[in-house]
Formats: sequence, C-alpha cells, structure tokens
Amino acid sequence: MEQIGREFMRKTRFEYLQPSDQMRGMPQPPLEVAYTGNGEVIDLAPPESVGVDEITLRDAISGRESVRTYRDAPVALDELSFLLWATQGVKKTMRDLFTFRTVPSAGARHCLETYLLANNVEGIDPGLYRYLALTHRLAGVNADPHIADSVAAACVNQRFLKENAVTFIWTADVYRMTWRYGERGYRYMHIDVGHVCQNLYLAAQAVGCAACAVGAFHDDELNSLLGIDGEAQYALYLAAVGKTD
Repeated sequence: MEQIGREFMRKTRFEYLQPSDQMRGMPQPPLEVAYTGNGEVIDLAPPESVGVDEITLRDAISGRESVRTYRDAPVALDELSFLLWATQGVKKTMRDLFTFRTVPSAGARHCLETYLLANNVEGIDPGLYRYLALTHRLAGVNADPHIADSVAAACVNQRFLKENAVTFIWTADVYRMTWRYGERGYRYMHIDVGHVCQNLYLAAQAVGCAACAVGAFHDDELNSLLGIDGEAQYALYLAAVGKTD
C-alpha cells in the first residue's frame, strides 16, 4: 500500500502519456455538469454590486490562517455571491470551448464543481446546494434537515462543519480535464483545487469571515451525499467558512 503514491507520480510522468482524446479529435465535454435536479434555482447578486471591506493583499496574506471556531452569525447571500465569484467566478466564456475565471486552471479546463453545505446563510434554507458558475446561480441539491450531520460524519465527525455558516465542497469532473491531458490530468485537478481554496481564504477576510480547509473525509460517503458516482466525478476538498468579527 505504501507504494501507491509513488506509483501514481511515476505513471503520470510525461514519458508515459498516451495521446489524449483531444489529440484524437474527440469532442470536448461540456464546460459545466448539467443540473438535472428539481430544487430551487437562486439568482445571485452580480459580484461587482457586492460591497466588501477594503483589505490590502499584504494584509490578506499576512492574516491568512485556518480558523475552526466561528461566531453564531449568518453569512449574507450577497457575501456568499462574492466568495463564489472569488473562487470559481467566470470572467469570460470563449465560444463554449473554455472559460477564463478568477483562478488559474491547467489549459483553462476548470474541471471543478462547487457544492455548498449551507448552515447559516441569510436568504436561503439550510441544505446542500450547487453553484452553477456559468450563470452565477445556486441550485438546490439536498434539503434533508440532517444533511449537516451526515456531511460532518463523512468528514470523520469534525463538529465545526455543523457549527459554521457555510462549507464549500469542491468536486472534479474528471473528463473535463483528462480529455486534454490524459492520466496526467489527475495531477492538475489537485493543483487546481489548491488555487481555489487559497482564494477562499483570502477573500473570506473581506467579508468578516475566516476559513478552514478540510482534506479528511470518507470518499464514498461524501460522494454519495453529493449525488455523484465517485468515478466520473468525485470530491476533492472542502473548506468551512464562518463569521469571525
């Protein structure tokens, strides 16, 4: 078992790469996983209309830390709109081929999807949502009143995931990346989600919040709660967010 990580790194070297589906002329996958649920779809405020605190980049980087204890205060829906824009906001779509966003991504593939566990967000009911980045909207996924307990249990019973305002859960739509890069694309998915989480840490400070990244979770349990198969799409990373001032 201890050799699996080394084997992954070895077999995703450039010298082992086979021609990708893009090289073979296969059509590219959609820029976003289609939303097929019947939950409420919520329009979010345009990011440029949301007022945030002025904070210098130096201060944001200096003040960045992982915080697991938060005030019992809600995050406003407009503030959530800003955080979603900061982490996966679409600045431009180029002929339905690729997007330019607020974070970097290998080959502009942007294979990530963002789910939200809303515990205390003004204007929406508690539950599990998905961010539809191309149209800057939220879509309901799971309104089970015990969903926060289930997510916390899947994350090895980390209680602060039930006591914060909102948790970001990032998943990878695998083929969106491997279509171009083949097996090496698995490396890039994990790099991409690191870029996204760091933006969340920095942006959270502008709305009086702090964040804490979470990498400990039972994959099958969390994927099941999100309604994804764990193969074509799987959970990569989480981050809790809550008010601190």
